[in-house]
Amino acid sequence: MGMSASLDAMWEMPAEKRIFGAVLLFSWTVYLWETFLAQRQRRIYKTTTRVPPELGQIMDAETFEKSRLYQLDKSTFSFWSGLYSEVEGTLILLFGGIPYLWRLSGRFCGYAGFGPEYEITQSLVFLLLATLFSALTGLPWSLYNTFVIEEKHGFNHQTLEFFMKDAIKKFIVTQCILLPVSSLLLYIIKIGGDYFFIYAWLFTLVVSLVLVTIYADYIAPLFDKFTPLPEGKLKQEIEVMAKNIDFPLTKVYVVEGSKRSSHSNAYFYGFFKNKRIVLFDTLLEEYSVLNKDIQEESGMEPRNDGEGDSEEIKAKVKNKKQGCKNEEVLAVLGHELGHWKLGHTVKNIIISQMNSFLCFFLFAVLIGRKELFAAFGFYDCQPTLIGLLIIFQFIFSPYNEVLSFCLTVLSRRFEFQADAFAKKLGKAKDLYSALIKLNKDNLGFPVSDWLFSMWHYSHPPLLERLQALRSAKQD
Repeated sequence: MGMSASLDAMWEMPAEKRIFGAVLLFSWTVYLWETFLAQRQRRIYKTTTRVPPELGQIMDAETFEKSRLYQLDKSTFSFWSGLYSEVEGTLILLFGGIPYLWRLSGRFCGYAGFGPEYEITQSLVFLLLATLFSALTGLPWSLYNTFVIEEKHGFNHQTLEFFMKDAIKKFIVTQCILLPVSSLLLYIIKIGGDYFFIYAWLFTLVVSLVLVTIYADYIAPLFDKFTPLPEGKLKQEIEVMAKNIDFPLTKVYVVEGSKRSSHSNAYFYGFFKNKRIVLFDTLLEEYSVLNKDIQEESGMEPRNDGEGDSEEIKAKVKNKKQGCKNEEVLAVLGHELGHWKLGHTVKNIIISQMNSFLCFFLFAVLIGRKELFAAFGFYDCQPTLIGLLIIFQFIFSPYNEVLSFCLTVLSRRFEFQADAFAKKLGKAKDLYSALIKLNKDNLGFPVSDWLFSMWHYSHPPLLERLQALRSAKQD
């Protein structure tokens, strides 16, 4: 009876109150669900203190314990940063932070001689202030993550000066892209008439394709040093593999990722007949800064008891050595190129653009509803940018959660298919050992809660991937 009465009372509320309440309720529901999943995984980190029998051949006890402690620290950090983020978002909504920032933006525009009719100008000031607020409130968390957690576990290679310069540079580059693109998008929505959603979608499609095209050539080099992979056996073998699967490779780069972190990666980019491959120096055994440091260290500490010295150094190097051998790098690239050959990249773009079109269409349907604006404190005006924010971020949030889960499931399927492609290239054995090395280098914890991994992991758990490769390896 009491439950029924409270539901009746809720439906008797004005529409804007119901919308606001539903948005807050859903936000906290998602947060509690994510926290529940994280606690399940945290329990795994706490209780799995010994290497399970099935991992005996894959991971030594020391690495297992290191990865367990690293993931525990990350889990604790994630809990507190997630709680802060949820509380901050709730307080901004409850105390009218969004309309306040809009009015503040209007005041700044007024000082510069721009009246309320300059809505796009006010929108750009709003975006600048909102992203500045986000950057400043996120900075302490980012500093702690980099200089406490990543530092403690041996991943961070940044100095505080490098970190701060990098953060400022990222903020400036983001504004240089965000503000012009946003102003054009808002202008298109304003003048587009009844079919503005089609023009807005086409504009965002063009922008995303341009950004993908120019990112690695013009944006990424602002932050990291890219050098062409020198002529040699590895480059030749990469070119041969690319040619064998008709991958139109034009350049291979090595990026100096070791300046910021010892985490490793590889990717390709470019459209049509202009594809490039990028390898992190931390992925390549012969490029790894850590390996050079170990060699120097071992060279600087000679012992006087002859043979025993080299054995100790060998053991030390074997334990600490980072990166993959050339054959393993080729296997990792075989997997990455599998994504291209099997059309995963194109499929992801199509799904993304279909979703983008649907969202703009629904935005066109909803933008005229004044109660949506009133729910978030906008009673006298309905700015287009605020409409985009409310509809895309808040109203679409249930749909976004479902879509995100479906894409995670699809991503895992694509990963298995890319592994199978590398297998067909005869790289099963090398990919098997590369996955183990990369897991060790990145301190990945190979035991996961089934519900946590199902909801979060875009890549299948290590054991499942190795199991799928093992049959081919034995063949």
